[in-house]
Amino acid sequence: MLALSHFRLCPKSRAIRIALAELGLSPQLTEENPWTPRPQLLSLNPAGDLPVLHMADGSLLIGSYAISEFLDEARNDHALWGRLIGPEDAEASLALSISFFPGATAEDRAEVRRLVAWFHEKCDREVTRELLLEKVRPAFERHASESPNAEYLRTAQANLRYHLDYIGFLAHQRRWLAGDSMSFADISAAAHMSVADYVGAVPWDHFPHARDWYQRIKSRKSMRSLLTERIAGLNPPAHYESLDF
Repeated sequence: MLALSHFRLCPKSRAIRIALAELGLSPQLTEENPWTPRPQLLSLNPAGDLPVLHMADGSLLIGSYAISEFLDEARNDHALWGRLIGPEDAEASLALSISFFPGATAEDRAEVRRLVAWFHEKCDREVTRELLLEKVRPAFERHASESPNAEYLRTAQANLRYHLDYIGFLAHQRRWLAGDSMSFADISAAAHMSVADYVGAVPWDHFPHARDWYQRIKSRKSMRSLLTERIAGLNPPAHYESLDF
């Protein structure tokens, strides 16, 4: 059985959930606390990082990069696809055209990977990680007495504007962030922006090109289930789930 160890507001977990949904796959979900990994998670991945994908054949794929690259290979490989979802389902479901790392040239595909790293490393470090730590962790772990660090949040908010400006620049120059086709770069960026949007941190009206891009990817069926999920005690703004903001 295909299964995913994740946290519902972990952007890297979200990126893999979106990618799986784009492939028509719905894994069984096991939620983990990213700040206090269980021994069971550490036995699978000593680093304690999420996500971890449990393939139907019992193999593990660890981390958003490795999983996304495997999925992109598996969609064109019957043997890998069978290992991923089980041989009994593989033959009927491998008619897939989506590529997560599209491009006519190696340089085009390298651009996708550059942007994936931009969001999963730079944006995560400068924005998402701080928003999760300061606004989500206290609610998730029921630490109601903890107050967010205002200085950290101001810094994250300022950094977020920089990333929104860059998204807007790319979206205005290109059809999708990395080029003519939607890619894992768009999925990764949308995963991070959806987390920031959940905590009400995104000033969409000031970044119309970024907003229009996010509205397009937010409207895809692959994101719908993510936008319905909630952290108890921390509700998103009213526009979070709306397709027209």
